Amino acid sequence: MLLRDDIYTTLRQNILSLKLAPGSELREQLLAEEFSVSKSPVREALLRLEQERLVEIMSRQGYRVAPISISDAQDMYSFRIVLEAACAIEAARRATKEQLVALDDFRTHSKVGGNSAFINRNREFHCLLFEMTGNMRMSLVARDLIEQMDRMTRISIRAMPDHDPSHLVQEHSEIIDALQKRDGRKAAKLLRDHVLAASKRVLKALSHAAVTT
Repeated sequence: MLLRDDIYTTLRQNILSLKLAPGSELREQLLAEEFSVSKSPVREALLRLEQERLVEIMSRQGYRVAPISISDAQDMYSFRIVLEAACAIEAARRATKEQLVALDDFRTHSKVGGNSAFINRNREFHCLLFEMTGNMRMSLVARDLIEQMDRMTRISIRAMPDHDPSHLVQEHSEIIDALQKRDGRKAAKLLRDHVLAASKRVLKALSHAAVTT
């Protein structure tokens, strides 16, 4: 039998990975049968996800996976630009030598695994920057934000069949150069430009997606 947190984690991951598509109905009874539990822990998990705006409560109809809101996506990117720039400054100042060396692993990208692998690797890169700040609260907020943005990234890439991550890897390399020189101001500027460019691509793709509002 799965624990309460396991149900929440599994549902959250299924939503962010698009295994549960935006707009999908979520019925307590069916989920309880799937997880071999009573409806109570399922309801608790759904309410936690509702607080994260990943699930919506439908009046008299149960729950559904929240559609992706264009305005919410814009807000998230605006917040991320500010937050990541602040993280870059702190990371350049506080990162250990080992953490700075570990960044070199992100200068290349293997094509094995396709777009899903790139999305995961991209998230790992940004999350390492958050950890390098040495500020646990900042790191947790930034990590949660970028994780929640996974599904809009996946939807946007699906809308771009000719997506080529090579220029993004190059942008990562330039950020790494600045951080390894402990040039926080330059790293912050590069990260702002990097996230701003991503927001333009993603928001354009989302504007044509059927799962957005």
